[in-house]
Amino acid sequence: MRHRVAGRKLGRVRRQRTALVRSLLTALILHERIETTEAKAKTLKPHIEKLMTTAKLGSLAAKQRLLKELYNNQIVVKKMTQVLAPRYKDRVGGYVRVVKKGFRAGDAAPVAIIEFV
Repeated sequence: MRHRVAGRKLGRVRRQRTALVRSLLTALILHERIETTEAKAKTLKPHIEKLMTTAKLGSLAAKQRLLKELYNNQIVVKKMTQVLAPRYKDRVGGYVRVVKKGFRAGDAAPVAIIEFV
């Protein structure tokens, strides 16, 4: 039984799951909208919310924390701190939305779009 067990495994071991989430975070920040499976989008939402809250702080420590989480990708961190964070400076939370799109043609997996509000 999975009572009180948080998170989704997404059919991967921990390292693969971490890499997947980080790459999805990077893609979402760069493109501001991605299409993925519903489970991956729902898994991604709390991660991007926490990162955006950190980016809004704007301190050096916050940038270092973002670099650590986002594969030391300075382009992505720069976009978060200089473009996205000022956009949401007055917003308390809810930076992204997950919109259900339908089903994928190949395997009928439920597809969703995750995008910044």
